[in-house]
Amino acid sequence: MTVMKTSMRNFFAHKGRMALSAVAVLLSVAFVCGTLVFTDTMNTTFDKLFAATSSDVTVSAKGASDSGETTSDNGKPPVMPASVLTKVREAQGVKSAEGTVFSTSVTVVDADKDSLSPSGGGPTIVGSWNGNDARTMKITSGTAPKNSGQVMVDKDTVDKHHLKLGDEIGVISAVGTHTAKISGVAEFQVTNPGAAIFYLDTKTAQEALVGATGVFTNVNVTAASGVTDTQLKTNVAAEVGGGYKVQTAKETADANQKDVEGFMNVMKYAMLGFAGIAFLVGIFLIINTFSMLVAQRTREIGLMRAIGSSRKQVNRSVLAEALLLGVFGSVLGVGAGVGLAIGLMKLMGSMGMNLSTSDLTVAWTTPVVGLLLGVVVTVLAAWLPARRAGKVSPMAALRDAGAPADAKAGRIRALVGTVLTGGGAYALYLAAEADKAKEGSSWLGLGVVLSLIGFVVIGPLLAGGVVRVLGAVVLRVFGPVGRMAERNALRNPRRTGATGAALMIGLALVACLSVVSSSMVASATDQLDKTVGTDFIIQSDSGQLITPAAVKAVKDTPGLERVTEYKITEADYTTPDGKTLKNTDITAADPTYATDLQTKTVAGKLADAYQPDSMSVHERFAKEHGIRLGSKIKVAFDDGATANLTVRAITSSDGIIDAGSKYISIATLAKYVPADKMPLDQLVFASAKEGQTDAAYKSLKSALHDYPQYTVRDQSDYKEALKDQIGQLLNMIYGLLALAIIVAILGVVNTLALSVVERTREIGLMRAIGLSRRQLRRMIRMESVVIALFGALLGLGLGMGWGATAQKLLALEGLKVLEIPWPTIAAVFVGSAFVGLFAALIPAFRAGRMNVLKAIATE
Repeated sequence: MTVMKTSMRNFFAHKGRMALSAVAVLLSVAFVCGTLVFTDTMNTTFDKLFAATSSDVTVSAKGASDSGETTSDNGKPPVMPASVLTKVREAQGVKSAEGTVFSTSVTVVDADKDSLSPSGGGPTIVGSWNGNDARTMKITSGTAPKNSGQVMVDKDTVDKHHLKLGDEIGVISAVGTHTAKISGVAEFQVTNPGAAIFYLDTKTAQEALVGATGVFTNVNVTAASGVTDTQLKTNVAAEVGGGYKVQTAKETADANQKDVEGFMNVMKYAMLGFAGIAFLVGIFLIINTFSMLVAQRTREIGLMRAIGSSRKQVNRSVLAEALLLGVFGSVLGVGAGVGLAIGLMKLMGSMGMNLSTSDLTVAWTTPVVGLLLGVVVTVLAAWLPARRAGKVSPMAALRDAGAPADAKAGRIRALVGTVLTGGGAYALYLAAEADKAKEGSSWLGLGVVLSLIGFVVIGPLLAGGVVRVLGAVVLRVFGPVGRMAERNALRNPRRTGATGAALMIGLALVACLSVVSSSMVASATDQLDKTVGTDFIIQSDSGQLITPAAVKAVKDTPGLERVTEYKITEADYTTPDGKTLKNTDITAADPTYATDLQTKTVAGKLADAYQPDSMSVHERFAKEHGIRLGSKIKVAFDDGATANLTVRAITSSDGIIDAGSKYISIATLAKYVPADKMPLDQLVFASAKEGQTDAAYKSLKSALHDYPQYTVRDQSDYKEALKDQIGQLLNMIYGLLALAIIVAILGVVNTLALSVVERTREIGLMRAIGLSRRQLRRMIRMESVVIALFGALLGLGLGMGWGATAQKLLALEGLKVLEIPWPTIAAVFVGSAFVGLFAALIPAFRAGRMNVLKAIATE
């Protein structure tokens, strides 16, 4: 009880200092709990959606994925004849059955040809209005489509694009463009996960999406009373025979859930990873806080020991304070986590994925995990300071405040830090020298962990030398005030090292990611410059295949020297070693593609692979299956015949563009695949006649004006799009890393605030002998700046080392250019100085307001 009373008294006596550490715990716990609540809510939302939209049994066409997505190479959804619907209705246990048609391989535009697709990456779905959809969609205005001139649109899309009844829209599919006017608006009765949905009548949907009537993509079946979904599935499957996919409502929902599971897991574990970084940074803040509090209470602890307190009691007193801090910060963190989850839901809403707060899911495990993590991490972080407090002797009550440095501990720290840093450097060296990326990535992970821990441990020893150099460069220009700031930073290297380490972690990750992303862009750009011999690339950003009509428009464009078509399909391979490889990609292109992409070959000429009944394979594939020039590979094309193709070229596996592709000519593909089963083009390449590049670029854009689903890019556009894609990913990562940097800033604030309290008497004496308030504030700000720059220097150096090693592994995958983004590194380093200035504002202001006489009288 006495220990708890002492702990409570000390906790509330230093509540201002504890508050900063509590914020670190709060942020870390909030990130963990927010992530768990957000992902649980997403799962609840999708579970409800899939349960509501799945019929008791669904019959799908052959070729449809488990979740019902379209997968045909010809851009049309896989279909089955209407006779299947008749057979289903005859199955025992069927109450009702309805045929539907839908496709996701579509683009929908308004009258100005502006896209109506979701901006957040959700699907665009065009389908026939049916009874199953009527369960989840409520018509709020107008009517359902009754003829080819009508279309019904979901309310979210109407509101987002300011559409109204009577507006004309165009549905663009592989069949062509179908125009209709909005006849009705339907609102989701379950949460819309971000899709844009357009409904046509059944006949129009068949014609617009498939190009034929009398076919369906799905048959939705409702069970009669007393018939289970499993029994109904058995009956329906027996009636329709093989060749169709028959699934219960649960199987359909599970397949849909599996589709979103990958995305959800990536988001979940990425956010939890950054929460872990925030926890790691927070540990330094907590250790610093308790270390300084213990040092400042050395005399008080000595008196407690002198009047009979045991080491265990002193130790428990400090740990009890940590427990209070952990509980307080964690409880607030759990609440903040729910708020963060709601904020993420609102953010997703602005991106088009509408998540309702009515689906907010807070599992009982979430607050338990948050509390346990927060409390355990806080208590563990306080263990070292508590152990140090327990070692304070009763004689310390007779000395000035402040515990003497432990020389033995310093030597042990130096040894451990050197060993860890050396081990990390050696692991990074092994990663850089690895022959395989998978093997090297393990060494890279080990090297990152060991070098990070090593720098943290050895940080106080590095502080002396690094701070002196920084002081000579940055602080000496401020005269005596700058020299005092430097000496204050050097006075307690352990504190400076721990404070700098908090900032170091976040900036090391920023530097590493900057190097990797810059190297990826530079490598891809270099490869484009060296290998791509075409002027223009035509493709759909939504993944829609290129129709023959659009290809014809490209070929008819004036000023073009050549146009190359590029298709990807699947086939079963039987290789010379007797192995059969199912559903393996094969790339078919015009012979001019050998000029458009100057792929390096290790044997033969790529142009020869475009001869009749010929192909190329990449080097790694050839080694795995014993393939040489002249080897025969049996290729069974999907929806086509089987060919015996001769290997005429073996390409390098090092490239990043078309890495791992196996090429044949379109003429060879057409020989074995019927014309109506031929895949549509994934890409089309075009090259201008000499001196007509600009004119051809404008002409191409004009020629494809009526095909808004496709984008024309020259090489500059393509490089810019690549940079934008990587930049968007980096911006998200930097946003998450900002959390760790915020916690690090709190650490600097806390360190300075506690050091000001520690130096109260010293500050009073300096003020008494003539130091002005302005000079005092400047001294504290400069001390903060040099600590921040110390952490930045270590972090950026460490991060660039990690990034350079990671690039060596990427080089094994074809990304061979190492580029250090010096402007970004310099900006981060300079920005760290401003972080230091910002962190020092409150401590410097408080120091400047101290009463001189009271400060001198402080013991």
